[in-house]
Amino acid sequence: MLMIKQLSIIEETSRPSDMPLAERCRPHHLADIKGQENLLSPGSTLRVMIETDDFNSFILWGPPGSGKTTIAKLIGKQTRHAFCPFSAVLTKIGEVKQLMEQAKFRHHTANKKTIVFVDEIHRFNKSQQDAFLSYVESGAIILIGATTENPSFEVIPALLSRCQLFVLESLSEKHIAEIIKRALSTIPKKISLTEDGLNLLCNKAAGDARRALNDLEMICRYAENGDEITAEIINNSLNKRSLFYDKRGEEHFNLISAFQKSIRGSDPQAALYWLARMVEAGEDPLYITRRLVRIATEDIGLADPQAIVQAIAVKDAVHFLGMPEANTALSQLTIYLATAPKSNSTETAYSRAKNDALSTSHLKVPLSIRNAPTKLMKDLGYSKGYRYSHDHENNYSYQNYLPESLEEKTYYTPSQFGFEKEIKKRLDWWRKLREQQEKKTGE
Repeated sequence: MLMIKQLSIIEETSRPSDMPLAERCRPHHLADIKGQENLLSPGSTLRVMIETDDFNSFILWGPPGSGKTTIAKLIGKQTRHAFCPFSAVLTKIGEVKQLMEQAKFRHHTANKKTIVFVDEIHRFNKSQQDAFLSYVESGAIILIGATTENPSFEVIPALLSRCQLFVLESLSEKHIAEIIKRALSTIPKKISLTEDGLNLLCNKAAGDARRALNDLEMICRYAENGDEITAEIINNSLNKRSLFYDKRGEEHFNLISAFQKSIRGSDPQAALYWLARMVEAGEDPLYITRRLVRIATEDIGLADPQAIVQAIAVKDAVHFLGMPEANTALSQLTIYLATAPKSNSTETAYSRAKNDALSTSHLKVPLSIRNAPTKLMKDLGYSKGYRYSHDHENNYSYQNYLPESLEEKTYYTPSQFGFEKEIKKRLDWWRKLREQQEKKTGE
């Protein structure tokens, strides 16, 4: 049988002297892991698994630098099970299948399970993830997956249902500060950080311990022995870092959701903040514009019919100006929509009509309101009895426009805000005209 040599993290290997600071400072004990006290508290499910070395398959989901790989490495260091780590970025699916067969052979011949740690498991597509299923079910492997992406979208349901899910949180600035202070003691040079320097490093890390340590290492590389690192030195040393934002991941949807909810909640200040977060992180301005057009109809609608007009005008402005000049157009529309009267009457009206349309699509259009462009169609009764509104008083004459067997319903009810107050007046006026007509004709 072909056997692939997997470098297990439980094997004793020589450690290169030039390892990155983030790797040198990786915790070796559970007690040293910062910021995940709830997940690893005494008696918690994950901690009990680790302490008893009795595992179910599970997924670690959390932002970068929160400790997912560290937890897996600690498990690999102390478990009695075979431990095989690999990255979904670097490992081909063919190698994965061979590894699975090795685990199956080990399970059948030695009654020994294999813990398989897959870093960035979301990098495997759904068909590739299928390769794990039968081995997890048979007990040949215990799967530990790590991902920064929402498992609901990135892990196939069949696999996710067989795994427990543990959620890691971004580290607080307090925890980042503790990690930086501990890392300083491992640096060969005698270097100190001022309080403002430490605070700035913590702030720039955005909850990511690896990022904080990489920044610290970069700064210290060019510092002299005995230097004190200030916030000014840090700002000069570090290039402008991109904002924490993944245009294809969950954070993308989190920010656009916060943006729309702020506008719906009539809070232009918060809406502008989320807009700036997206724009400055490089979000496609047309994506933001499409969402604003949708907001104009979903959350405002006929309460302010100008909302859609403004939205389409800004769409054209974004096309014409491009970025960054179009940021003021996006800001203008954001403020306009956030301060406009709100109504979702058009959305709820369509939803009600849709339900009836789906259940009554077999019903025919009444003959009276069918078009009759030919003599044959007229002879068949098409358009017979149609009342041309403009031929009647007030340009109105009631008739039934729905299928004959469908009971008349009210799908659209205007709100009491903005222009919909005027719409309500019109609907009330037409209703009175109908009542007068019915009373006169006895219909």
